[in-house]
Amino acid sequence: MKTHEEEALRSYQSVLIVKSDLDEAQVDQVIEKITEFLSKYNGSILKVEKWGKKRLAYRIDKSRFGYYLNVYHTCESIKVPDLEADYKLYALILKSLVIKLTDKELKAAMESVYEAEVEEKKG
Repeated sequence: MKTHEEEALRSYQSVLIVKSDLDEAQVDQVIEKITEFLSKYNGSILKVEKWGKKRLAYRIDKSRFGYYLNVYHTCESIKVPDLEADYKLYALILKSLVIKLTDKELKAAMESVYEAEVEEKKG
């Protein structure tokens, strides 16, 4: 039988667009900051996919490009609005989207390998 705490911990996917002028070390610092946000809400990162720098459909804060991050994580369900607020207040994040995942979707995401990761391993 699950406790109330375990039931409240759900799986999510956060798609984040961060400023494009960041180097790899600064992107890693953003991921560390996201880890801090999640630990504040009893969550943790399950998987991070760096989608890289892409052209935006429209300007966001005068930026034409953004660095995309796809983060699979857990978080207390009642704390998701607070997590979204933290994302908005963090200056390096231009846009964010948090999506609740079913167990089936999470399993598929954990088993999939992002194409950029495959190319990095080959090269």
